[in-house]
Amino acid sequence: MKKIMIDTFKKYKWKIALMLVLIGINIYLLTVPAKIIGNIIDYLYDIEANKQHILNNTYYLLGICIVLLLIRLVWRYDTVYINRGVEKDIQIKVFERFLKLKVKEIQNIKNGEIMSYFVKDTGEIRKFVYKTLSYGSRIIYTFIIATFQMIKGVNLYLTLATLCPIIIASFLVVKIKRYVEINFKKAQERFTEMSEYIQESTDSVRTTKAYSCEGSQLKNFILKNRKVRESDNAVDVFSNLLTTCIDICFGLCYAIAFIYGSHLVLEGTITVGELVAFNGYIALFVNPVAWIPGLISNYKTAQISYQRLDSVFQLEREKITVERNQVEQKLEGNIVIKNLTFHYPKMLDNALENINIEIKKGETLGIIGTIGSGKTTLMNLLTKLYSIPNGKIMIDGKDINEINIETLRENICYITQENFLFSSTLKDNISLFKEDYDEEEIKDSTKKAVVYDEIKQMPEGIKTEVGERGSDLSGGQKQRVVISRAFLKNSSIIIFDDTFSALDNRTSRSFVRKY
Repeated sequence: MKKIMIDTFKKYKWKIALMLVLIGINIYLLTVPAKIIGNIIDYLYDIEANKQHILNNTYYLLGICIVLLLIRLVWRYDTVYINRGVEKDIQIKVFERFLKLKVKEIQNIKNGEIMSYFVKDTGEIRKFVYKTLSYGSRIIYTFIIATFQMIKGVNLYLTLATLCPIIIASFLVVKIKRYVEINFKKAQERFTEMSEYIQESTDSVRTTKAYSCEGSQLKNFILKNRKVRESDNAVDVFSNLLTTCIDICFGLCYAIAFIYGSHLVLEGTITVGELVAFNGYIALFVNPVAWIPGLISNYKTAQISYQRLDSVFQLEREKITVERNQVEQKLEGNIVIKNLTFHYPKMLDNALENINIEIKKGETLGIIGTIGSGKTTLMNLLTKLYSIPNGKIMIDGKDINEINIETLRENICYITQENFLFSSTLKDNISLFKEDYDEEEIKDSTKKAVVYDEIKQMPEGIKTEVGERGSDLSGGQKQRVVISRAFLKNSSIIIFDDTFSALDNRTSRSFVRKY
């Protein structure tokens, strides 16, 4: 994850440099109006004699405002571009990582938790990047430039006295921010729990309606939602407490400036215009000081999100080394399984024990067994979804562990028992979004799968959009659409895993004859 963040920032390094330069210029120009207004006030003691000076300063002030507007437009656009770009790049990397994870790692992560990675965690990192670059840089520039102007242009001792409450505010921020971190972590955990519950409830909506469980589902959701609200309220309370402390301390800054500043005016140490300019400089600290607690709080929440995403990148992934000549390699389909024993991680009992099978090219083998006897497990091992010892599965006389994963899966068509369909067109679902096949090949595969006539009657034909997981189709239609993938791919090894369960006997026999 660290390398991803570094590479991402390198990608936008010149835009970040430009943004920082523009923000620095912007902060410096913001100190100029206070000085101009102070000069104008001093000139008002003799308006007739200083009339031209007053007009020149007024024009100067107008010009500064126009330049500030232009600079702000550029750096704000630059900041938003960087901010959204970083979020997009991180989401792509996280998604890419999930695709490469081993099945044993993915199956231990709930859907709601996965969604929180993409929505909440990447969102927190995005906000931290935005606030650090935009707010953080302005805080630093303001403290350096505005403090320098206060000391140089007005008075050193007045500046030191006025900034004392800021030190007190910083101490309070350090004390309170710890509670913000604790409560945010709890809020994030409860949000994940609620997301998982929503995901499960929407996936099982048909079962819920069939058994009239809407009331209990709603009751449980209200309870989880209430817990999320309580955690979020606790975060808001401590965050608002930080802001309140900052506001009080800032009020003290103004009070010190007026009291001590008025004394210096009476002594003749500074002018009235310089005191007005000084208060203008103080106003520049209002937003930066108010941003400090939010920036610290966001740092802590982003740190938690970073650690969560980093834990994903620590999970074991498949070792895929793709070389073009390997991908195009054609396997014959001679399979030999020798004394294969396998058990799932963290499970004591074997899912498969001492399996010996030999299948020659062109042969068909049917495996019958009770539920949980290991039929699907064996199919998963043939596609290397799980790791197995060397010498247990041989394909074309070669150990399966020596065959590139991409090559192996390109030569195997695995029709799973899940009959999964994407929320896309029938064409995309059959071709699995690949552009390798033309319309006639896809049409021919649907005919062989005995689903062509039904697709033809649909409003958009093969371009008809299907709902999530193929909810618009019947069970038999989904199975036949999935089966058409096998006819289209024309692989050396074809695996049907309980694929004909929703088909009538006549249709099932037609598929058996084809293979």
